[in-house]
Amino acid sequence: MTAPALPFSKLRQARGLVFLSGEMPFADDGGIPEGIAAQTALVLRRIGATLATVGLGLDDVVQVAVHLVDGADFAAFNAEYRQHFRDPLPVRTTVVASLLAPGARLEVTVTAAQPD
Repeated sequence: MTAPALPFSKLRQARGLVFLSGEMPFADDGGIPEGIAAQTALVLRRIGATLATVGLGLDDVVQVAVHLVDGADFAAFNAEYRQHFRDPLPVRTTVVASLLAPGARLEVTVTAAQPD
């Protein structure tokens, strides 16, 4: 896992929980895909890859916080989001944020639980 350029940890573990910093839709080449569905898919794939570094996956996610730039993206975001999570779904908070990185339409952070 590459250390972030900013002063925060990408992932922290504490008492059986795994906390991830916010993930934005930056591709490996630094570009950002067009549209909320493609950006959501990329963000959730990247979150899954980060969780895999500690032996977890999206099925272990118990809480999700989402920041959308545009509330009009809510339905399309939900449609893509639902393709990545199975029941029981994580609890979730979704807010509209006015400012993210240029071109990014969302930022997502999660908390996962280690298996009992």
